Amino acid sequence: MKTNLTIGLVASALALAGCATNPETGERRIARPAATAAAGAGAGALLGALLGGRNNRAEVLIGTGVGAIAGGAVGSYMDKQARELKQRTAGTGIEVEQKGDEIAIKLPSGIAFDTGQATVRPDMRPALDNVAKTLASYQSTFVDVTGHTDSTGGDAINQPLSERRAAAVADYLQYQGVQRARMATKGYGAQFPVASNDSEDGRAKNRRVEIRLSPVTQADVPARP
Repeated sequence: MKTNLTIGLVASALALAGCATNPETGERRIARPAATAAAGAGAGALLGALLGGRNNRAEVLIGTGVGAIAGGAVGSYMDKQARELKQRTAGTGIEVEQKGDEIAIKLPSGIAFDTGQATVRPDMRPALDNVAKTLASYQSTFVDVTGHTDSTGGDAINQPLSERRAAAVADYLQYQGVQRARMATKGYGAQFPVASNDSEDGRAKNRRVEIRLSPVTQADVPARP
C-alpha cells in the first residue's frame, strides 16, 4: 500500500517547513510562524500508533523550539485544547472527539471537498481557519492527518484520493500557521470505515479526513547519551 508521510525528519524537510502552498492559488510562500498565526472491527476514531513514530518526530519538534509537556500537565493541556476546538467548530459539521489524552477532529468529505476532488471547499475554509488557530496556540502536539473513503470506486481511485485529501488539509493548516514539522499525513482508502458501506448515509460517514492530536510529552524526547 502506498503511503504518504509528510514528516520533517531530515534537514531538507526542515528547510521547507517554513514554506506553505496557498490552497487557492497554488503559490508557495513563507508561512507565518506557528506562534502567531464502529470502525473496521474496532479500528476506532483514533487510528493506533502515531504516524512515523514518536521519538524521531519529538526530537525534530524539540529542535524547532516546541516544548514537551510535563507528565502531570498533559491531561489539562489536551482538555483545554479539546474545549477550544469544540467551541471554534460548533455548527460547522466538524466533529471533535476526545479519548483520554488524544483528540480526533473529523471533517466529513461531503462538506470539505467536492465529489472526487482534493481541494478544500471555500465554505469549509473559515472553519479550518479556526482549527488552525487552535493548533497554532497549542504547539506541543503531534498532528496526524488521515484520509478515508467509502468502498465504492475501488482502490485505484480511493487510495490516491484519500492521500491527496489528507495532504490538502495538512497544506491548508500549514498555510494558516501550523508548523509542518508537527504534521504527518497518510491515506487509508476504504480500510477503516466508521459505518456500514451498505447505505448512502454510512458511505457518507466513511468519506472523511481526520486530524488526530497527541501530546508531545517528556517521555517522547529521546534520552541523550
